[in-house]
Amino acid sequence: MRDDPENSRFEIASGDRRLGFAAYTRTGDRWTFTHTEVETGDGHHGLGGTLVRAALDDVRAAGGAVVPQCPFVAGWIERHPGYRDLVVGEQA
Repeated sequence: MRDDPENSRFEIASGDRRLGFAAYTRTGDRWTFTHTEVETGDGHHGLGGTLVRAALDDVRAAGGAVVPQCPFVAGWIERHPGYRDLVVGEQA
């Protein structure tokens, strides 16, 4: 997984092949996740969760906060309460 700030997205890849991305806009320390796409099919189960976890870990390491506009990111955070403290306005 890597952050691609020029294109405002975190990407997950296998070799040179991009398997998915989580798009964001960033204003200061606030990261608004707007859209997530990952490949589906055999061998791709769990890619979205892996991508979102890594992206949120990067945001946490940078001291940032999250606005989860993307339904996938919002749902993932709901299922993983250890990340709710990153959400703007949320209490852990």
